[in-house]
Amino acid sequence: MVTDSVMRLVPMDFCQTPYLSRLNTTFSALVWGDKYVTSNVQIYNPTTSQFEYIGSKYRYFTTPHGLRIMTFGVMFDFTGNSNVSKVIKAADLVKQQWFLDAINFPKPVDLFLLIGHNPIHGSGSTFGLIHDTIRNLRPNTPIQAFGGHTHIRDFTVYDDKSTGLESGRYCETLGWLSMSGINSSTFNGNVTPRGVANPTRKATNTSTSGLVYSRRYLDWNRLTFGYHATNSQDSTFDYHSGLAVSGGITDVRKKLNLTTLYGCAPATWCQSCQPFESTGNIFSLVSTALGATVINASRSSISRYIIVNTGSIRFDLVKGPFTYDDSFIVSPFTDAFQYIADVPYDMAHKVLDSLNGAILPDKRNSAGSTWGSMPLVVERDSCVDPTVGLISGTTGELKTRGISRRQTIGPGYTTTDAFGTDGDDTIHSKIASYSQPNYAQGNASFPVDGTTPATVDVIFLGYFASTVITVLKSMGANYTTADLSNYLDPSFTTQSYLPEYAKANWQANVPNCPVGQGVGFSNKA
Repeated sequence: MVTDSVMRLVPMDFCQTPYLSRLNTTFSALVWGDKYVTSNVQIYNPTTSQFEYIGSKYRYFTTPHGLRIMTFGVMFDFTGNSNVSKVIKAADLVKQQWFLDAINFPKPVDLFLLIGHNPIHGSGSTFGLIHDTIRNLRPNTPIQAFGGHTHIRDFTVYDDKSTGLESGRYCETLGWLSMSGINSSTFNGNVTPRGVANPTRKATNTSTSGLVYSRRYLDWNRLTFGYHATNSQDSTFDYHSGLAVSGGITDVRKKLNLTTLYGCAPATWCQSCQPFESTGNIFSLVSTALGATVINASRSSISRYIIVNTGSIRFDLVKGPFTYDDSFIVSPFTDAFQYIADVPYDMAHKVLDSLNGAILPDKRNSAGSTWGSMPLVVERDSCVDPTVGLISGTTGELKTRGISRRQTIGPGYTTTDAFGTDGDDTIHSKIASYSQPNYAQGNASFPVDGTTPATVDVIFLGYFASTVITVLKSMGANYTTADLSNYLDPSFTTQSYLPEYAKANWQANVPNCPVGQGVGFSNKA
């Protein structure tokens, strides 16, 4: 039986700047050696003046139990990388001779493993093309994919011998996949190990293959791991090495002042659990905060629209302490505010709607397109017993666990994938998910009598300034990049406005902030 958690190689952000691209080469590739597989990502070597692979193009290895595996690490067709890195499109990769030779490797291959920053299916995924190329040359060899990028829990079936698993975002999900039935003459492991649920499900209903699978999505927290660790007790679950790491992290957080408190968030605002700009939707807060903090003193009396892309907000903001650390979690980018002065109102008030009909720059997805909502604060007793299917045939081993689960159900993931709805290890109540536009807007200094000004300052992020100019030109304006100016000092960025708003408006209860239950619970709690 093969088991594996989700693997994500070649992080997208490491391709976005020259510094991070070089850091990836000098750190990740050197540390991991041939285990760091980058089949379609290269970096510019200034010594040779050539683009070279960051890691290994592929890796052939034998597991401790004798399975012979060929691995490719394939990033999706990313185009927002820096000029010192190169992402080879999958359509070109599958034609390269080294790739075809690796598929037709002279040594036996029991399993092809695909890993990478790549959705497991859908329009943005390239795993399907990679799978099809392998399958055409090796019709009977299993293929297993582990993907990422879209930040969802997902499982897909490519054919009767091939599946793909994607396991959420950040470290809030641990993905589990097991498969049995690989035809290998060198496998020396236990086909049906005790103490864990053994896979029983074929990839397709019509499959004649001996391969069977199971998949599971575990909430990444101490309670989950403690529950699944046989004979564990809370007092004995810590290891010295783990405590040392926690202590080191705490020390570094203090040195970096990450726990500096800006204020007490009085409510919880989510990215997508509420309709756009409604109460509880984070873009209602963003709009208010932009209008209150993005102020050029010399133009403060002039009506202004302040526009940001919703993709600049990367997480929910929960009721409780809002710290320096939280400011990075919610709004990590450092985009400065630019503007075009005195835009005719008839054009200015149409910019937002026009932007939301435009194509978003491809470096950052909009907040609503690929990101779901998860509670950041989980009730201590919110996890429940696993479904019968998980513990079928293994109840004898599971009875001795020292940590039990209560039956209360809290909000969280309710996953539906190619195998159905039983993948979530902890059962949750559903959190609503509403689509969000690509751009949001705040405004300030408009006439209090409801009349419209003749002109408006249109303020936006330099990140999409060219798109704003294109939109205005489509309305008949003649603006160019020469008309752009910094509205504020460039040191005031998208990391600045929420802390400034919190310092001015969230001082009640400091430093003893009431803490909410998280996304999906009542905002009054």
